[in-house]
Amino acid sequence: MSKTSQTQGPLSELERAMDVIIDVFHQYSRREGDRDTLTKAELKLLIEKQLANYLRHVNNKTTIDQIMKDLDINKDAQISFCETMLLVTRVTIATHEHLHDVEDQQQQQQQQQQHKHQHHH
Repeated sequence: MSKTSQTQGPLSELERAMDVIIDVFHQYSRREGDRDTLTKAELKLLIEKQLANYLRHVNNKTTIDQIMKDLDINKDAQISFCETMLLVTRVTIATHEHLHDVEDQQQQQQQQQQHKHQHHH
């Protein structure tokens, strides 16, 4: 079920990534209730299956209940695509920061090792 029309050129990496986000959202939103929103059960499943690794980088260990409460801006007990994107954005930003932290640590370790080697000569 491709959303690309015949007239447009090949999608860029970023466009493909956006397509995947939309597709994944629909894989879960269509399971129960409204076809274009996530119920709490659908959100829980999406998080467990699709964000298991990256959600770890979000520092506070938030529960599904807290995430649901945070995202459900209009308090209708449904998470819209727009509200889901807030979660994706938050997790992406946290992961980006986490990757920089890891890089910094690796650089520090390398510098320390170089420092040790210099003292032996």
